[in-house]
Amino acid sequence: MPGGPVPPQGQTPHPKKKKRRGLKTAIAAIVVLAVGSAIASSGDDGAEAEDKPAADAGEPAGKGSDNADAPAKAPERAKKKADIEGDGMFEVGADVKPGTYRSTGGSLCYWQRSKSADGGFDSIIANENATGQTYVTILASDKYFESKRCGDWERVSDAQQGAPKSSMAGDGMYKVGTDIQPGTYKSTGGSGCYWERSKDALSGMGSILANDNPTGTTIVTISGSDGYFKSNRCGEWKKS
Repeated sequence: MPGGPVPPQGQTPHPKKKKRRGLKTAIAAIVVLAVGSAIASSGDDGAEAEDKPAADAGEPAGKGSDNADAPAKAPERAKKKADIEGDGMFEVGADVKPGTYRSTGGSLCYWQRSKSADGGFDSIIANENATGQTYVTILASDKYFESKRCGDWERVSDAQQGAPKSSMAGDGMYKVGTDIQPGTYKSTGGSGCYWERSKDALSGMGSILANDNPTGTTIVTISGSDGYFKSNRCGEWKKS
């Protein structure tokens, strides 16, 4: 507290004894030396502080201006470009290569293989109205391929491996041995059901091995030698 400590009530503080002048002089000299040393030390620290560059205001403490210690941002993986992108009419050999393609699927998909571009019915080699995932094989002898509302198409190899499932969730075209396992399947049934076992993805009349338009639940055996299985409005299929 200012003025020094207050003595207990009822007591009188003792008067301070006078100290010898020589002792005070020695103590004062020591204090002066200590203060001078502290000032010299402070001056050195200030010089060092001026030599050090100031960190950027936006940088975390302890980091360099280039953020060298920060973890590198992982590069974003580029999306694979589709072999056939979206809707359009494509010239075989120029715009698209011959081969088998799988679509990403779409509602009210329509595709067509044509031998000319005159738009006549005689120009159609094969066509399909598909729902869900579908496949098509484009031959080198085809002239044009047309796609509407089918999404993008990816070119696939006959040797391409997969993890075949023992069920089919709904409409689509499934490659046997890649998308689904061979075996006997039972459907939950549906109005207007159509199923087809095919030997290839050309979708011509010669491609069909067997087909049916059943009503209600139905059963079909898919052979390991089948190429594809199509299902439309038949509900879910499960291997029995």
